[in-house]
Amino acid sequence: MPRGDGRLSHDLLPGEKGPQDACGVFGVWAPGEEVAKLTYFGLYALQHRGQESAGIAVSNGSQILVFKDMGLVSQVFDETSLGSLQGHIAVGHARYSTTGASTWENAQPTFRATAHGSIALGHNGNLVNTAQLAEMVADLPKQEGGRTPRVAATNDTDLLTALLAAQRDAEGTPLTIEEAAHAILPKVRGAFSLVFMDQHTLYAARDPQGIRPLVLGRLERGWVVASESAALDICGASFVREIEPGEFIAIDENGLRTSRFADAKPKGCVFEYVYLARPDTDIAGRNVYASRVEMGRKLAKEAPAEADLVIATPESGTPAAIGYAEASGIPFGNGLVKNAYVGRTFIQPSQTIRQLGIRLKLNPLKDVIKGKRLVVVDDSIVRGNTQRALVRMLREAGAAEVHIRISSPPVKWPCFFGIDFATRAELIANGMTVDEIGTSLGADSLAYISIDGMIEATTIAKPNLCRACFDGEYPMDLPDPELLGKQLLETELAAGTAAPAAVDAIRRP
Repeated sequence: MPRGDGRLSHDLLPGEKGPQDACGVFGVWAPGEEVAKLTYFGLYALQHRGQESAGIAVSNGSQILVFKDMGLVSQVFDETSLGSLQGHIAVGHARYSTTGASTWENAQPTFRATAHGSIALGHNGNLVNTAQLAEMVADLPKQEGGRTPRVAATNDTDLLTALLAAQRDAEGTPLTIEEAAHAILPKVRGAFSLVFMDQHTLYAARDPQGIRPLVLGRLERGWVVASESAALDICGASFVREIEPGEFIAIDENGLRTSRFADAKPKGCVFEYVYLARPDTDIAGRNVYASRVEMGRKLAKEAPAEADLVIATPESGTPAAIGYAEASGIPFGNGLVKNAYVGRTFIQPSQTIRQLGIRLKLNPLKDVIKGKRLVVVDDSIVRGNTQRALVRMLREAGAAEVHIRISSPPVKWPCFFGIDFATRAELIANGMTVDEIGTSLGADSLAYISIDGMIEATTIAKPNLCRACFDGEYPMDLPDPELLGKQLLETELAAGTAAPAAVDAIRRP
């Protein structure tokens, strides 16, 4: 029986890569509870954020046990594996790779031994000074035998874990995890929502910009930290508050304590509201579903169309389509039926089936569509292949006109903070006008919401949102292009371009 590859996605066209999600993290401190099962269900609620691998680490107070594998949460864990993870603290992770290949070595939580015990860590986001972190790992004190501490993985998270595990003060005395975090985190640049632990304490930290979400919840007998508030609901925790940008939290038998490692400079990711987060999640006090409906309302006012029916590209376009129909007065209808059971498959479709493309996941309701002028609402366009196939399918089903409306602006710039878009050269909006894109898709018209309209729908102040994928204004200075990229460490190892000590630090044992 083949193992799951975890390649579940929202993509409607086989082989078409849409915007790939960030990762999901979950942590719980709850003596007397089945923390592994709580974490399992928390990760299940966060599965949309990463589908390549999943892992859970549990501490019983004396040791940490890590179980992880490639695939979806439901493929990696069963009753037996969860039953073996006994303890009172747990950290979980569902991964989509934004730095480092999709391999078992890069699955999380990461694990390292420390002078005081051990550490397990899960990371949502993406760092932009990974090359610098590799050099910092290379400069760590030598181990017995004169070797540099090696990092088995090729991702930014394992480098960060190695740094937290091996910090010493000026006299050479090993720092605690909490001391190491306050020494290292101010030097880390990029997006990071971290949940980690040692044998006795659960920790959480969020980058000074707060690019990725991270929330704190309360159980009757403990605490929960998760990427999204929806994960708190699933495991029965009550929402307490968001973990603030630049904040560090520690939870142990003495309760919860909080401190700061950096001043807050909020730049939350606006694409969380557009696409990434679950619609039942709240971010910065704003419900994601409500934001998407409002984006549809604003889109209808900015880009009206003479039409008979508004339909959505299921399911990501549905809230905006509802808002568009409400504001325009055009009826909303279900024009497309989605097959919920073909998210992933071990069997590659034959050439005949592949030619049907989008019909593997969507099929039109011909009686609803025939002779109608349609407004088709979607959340974003990346390459445009999916929308092109959709237009063709709707016309074949008898649609009189197809007007595409998109509830986010054109995506023109890459993301370096946890979303894996296509390369800039592949982005259809890069180098083409909106009318040219519409013609390329075969639509009767195409329109996007404005940046200001999208931002107003979130109710978050524009200066407090990262919108770089739409306008190219990044929330921090970026290193040279050759020091960025998903395969940075693999490339440096293959080419031998990294400094010898850094290569040794990231070479696989």
